[in-house]
Amino acid sequence: MRGTASYQRVVFLSGFLRENCPALTEDLNTGQWTGCSALALRIVFVVDKHTDRMATPSLLLFIDRSLFAKKVKDTVPVEQKDTGWKLFGRVPPRDGLVKDPQKIDKEYESKTSRAGPGHSPPSPRQSVRKNLDFEPNSTTALILEARPANLPAKPAEEAQKHRQQYEEMVAQAKKRELKEAQKRRKQLELRCKVEESIGNAAQTWNQEILPNWSTMCNSRRVRDLWWQGVPPSVRGKVWSLAVGNELNITHELYNICLARARDKWKSMPTEPVTEDAGSSLADREASLELIKLDISRTFPHLCIFQQGGPYYDVLHSILGAYTCYRPDVGYVQGMSFIAAVLILNLDTADAFIAFANLLNKPCQMAFFRVDHSLMLTYFSAFEVFFDENLPKLFAHFKENNLTPDIYLIDWIFTLYSKSLPLDLACRVWDVFCRDGDEFLFRVALGILRLYEDVLTRMDFIHNAQFLTRLPDHIPPDQLFSHIHAVHMTSKNRKWAQVLQALQKEQSSPKALSTTVIQEQNNRQ
Repeated sequence: MRGTASYQRVVFLSGFLRENCPALTEDLNTGQWTGCSALALRIVFVVDKHTDRMATPSLLLFIDRSLFAKKVKDTVPVEQKDTGWKLFGRVPPRDGLVKDPQKIDKEYESKTSRAGPGHSPPSPRQSVRKNLDFEPNSTTALILEARPANLPAKPAEEAQKHRQQYEEMVAQAKKRELKEAQKRRKQLELRCKVEESIGNAAQTWNQEILPNWSTMCNSRRVRDLWWQGVPPSVRGKVWSLAVGNELNITHELYNICLARARDKWKSMPTEPVTEDAGSSLADREASLELIKLDISRTFPHLCIFQQGGPYYDVLHSILGAYTCYRPDVGYVQGMSFIAAVLILNLDTADAFIAFANLLNKPCQMAFFRVDHSLMLTYFSAFEVFFDENLPKLFAHFKENNLTPDIYLIDWIFTLYSKSLPLDLACRVWDVFCRDGDEFLFRVALGILRLYEDVLTRMDFIHNAQFLTRLPDHIPPDQLFSHIHAVHMTSKNRKWAQVLQALQKEQSSPKALSTTVIQEQNNRQ
């Protein structure tokens, strides 16, 4: 029964194909069908073989007339004027398969010319932006084109409206990009001007100032150039001369300290040190481990001081050599930033010499040796000039119990290299190497003066957060103008005189007894 049903379906399908495909013939000798797509026949038989349902005539008609119609030599040509079939509907009659492009262009121009009197939209081959000085990048996809020929033409008012909107968009884009181009041009001119001034300044430093350093370093002209910033090409040399070498450290001494540090690194135990092993070994172990930890956090955005970076070994060597040179000081957090800035501007041995002499300054030694009484003296001196220059902000800080140690410790320990952008910090270092510790506190007052309006509106927590994490972008010239406006005199006394007077007060018996009482109260 199944074979008989299949045979009947095949006979029915063959008859249906003959009715809808007049050119369909069967070669009795070979058994092959011609005049119809072989794929259509194959699909018919596949459908018949694998399904028990009869294929509908509409489906076969769809297959025959749309997808699988194929012209052969002995087929009757079908008139192109007849309505053709598409997947989702009929298409309008066409005069021929291919039209002449010139004929299509003429028909299009004749249709667009009927849009209205005096209105002649440009042909697609004409550029609607030929009058612009340049082609705005943002409008490269906004090309005004008329509708295709197979769509109804736009009304004249709508076409005019769309054209006006297009022209407005192009004009706005052109105006915006011209403004951006002018901004870029100004930035380029400013950068070229800065580079030219740096080049001229470097030539002045190399040819006039450095060869005559001893006689010109304190002149008014050199001090003015110094305030504007030392050119990077001569910055290392100027820093070395300004800091000096009072400790008389030589390159040979650096190599000796470095060799000792390497020997200590090799002799360090691989296992953790216990308290019974001795306090000296434990302190040394902690110091060396702290160096490794701090190096990984030194200018992480530069990626040059971390392990595997080009300056990792150099920074590690300088810090290790200093722990051997000054074992009484050892390594303190913040030293890595100072050494890193010196490495960027000096050779390794010269960087170590400048590093050791910088840390030997009174203020740095007081902070890195954690001399609490002397640190409080510096904070008290700072508050004197704080009240003198910014009384409103000083009163606001006092009201909120915001003491200088909250923000000054980080600034002084790293010499602003961690708190300020690197290029701005180097410019601060330029004047610090010349003026000494006083300039560090003057910079602090300049920062407070720059953000006075912002700080006076904040409470304790927000002030502390702001000062411990300054903005990433600080205008250098604006900051230095505020630093220049700070007066480092109080009641006709300069910084050194105020600091000395406070030190005498701190060393008096009354002050000592007060300090002892405060320490006892803190312990209780």
